[in-house]
Amino acid sequence: MSTITAQQVKELRDTTGVSVMQCRKALEESDGDLEKAIIILRKKGSEIAGKKADRTASDGIISIKSDGKKALVLILNCETDFVAKNEDFINLANKLLEIAWDESPASAKEKSPALISDIVLKIGENIQLGSIEEISGDTIGAYIHHTGKTATVVILNGGSPEIAKDIAMHAAAMKPKFLSSDEISDEDKNQVMEALKAEVDATDKPQDMKMKIMEGKIASYFKDQTLLDQSFFKSPEKTINQYATENKAQVIKYISYNI
Repeated sequence: MSTITAQQVKELRDTTGVSVMQCRKALEESDGDLEKAIIILRKKGSEIAGKKADRTASDGIISIKSDGKKALVLILNCETDFVAKNEDFINLANKLLEIAWDESPASAKEKSPALISDIVLKIGENIQLGSIEEISGDTIGAYIHHTGKTATVVILNGGSPEIAKDIAMHAAAMKPKFLSSDEISDEDKNQVMEALKAEVDATDKPQDMKMKIMEGKIASYFKDQTLLDQSFFKSPEKTINQYATENKAQVIKYISYNI
């Protein structure tokens, strides 16, 4: 068996990023052959990833790339927030996103197991590619909260990606349930009415007045839950609809992502 030098271990560690002990063992197994050692480490990474695959991966990060007409949203899951902040984990998410953008989402999914197993070997947690979603439209803007766990994509007709990003940032913060009042169903209204009934009934008012109070409370509730009717956080004197209109835009859709 060849004597494994510290320089060989360093070279393998610089190439793979795994621990010194793992590098030395792989070099000993490969009789000092660097390429064979890399293959051994990747094989071990795949085996470890397979063993950890049944562990819950409910944390992670959201990565988005957009050119204003198309957006790709990638979710990469791990077990803990600690790993979600790990540089290697973040780089893996970005690398998979670039593959999806430059080649296709299908290509990123196909290549993900090998890339993931390399990082599992270094980190020691279950890592799973959650999803890759492609979105297209006339004008697209996206926002990711600094935690990487909340994101929103907004699609406009007209406007600009900057306007769309402003609205996406607002939606990520305010978390509306509806885009417009047209989406509010009778069932939604009845649920809110039930929740407010005891409060309104407790008021010492005539029945017709109680009905008006109920209508006002329902309207106020849904105004706060409807994106187009919400006060724009950067300019509270105008609604999101007004902000979009004055910038020659119409909000078509918003999509929220949360980990």
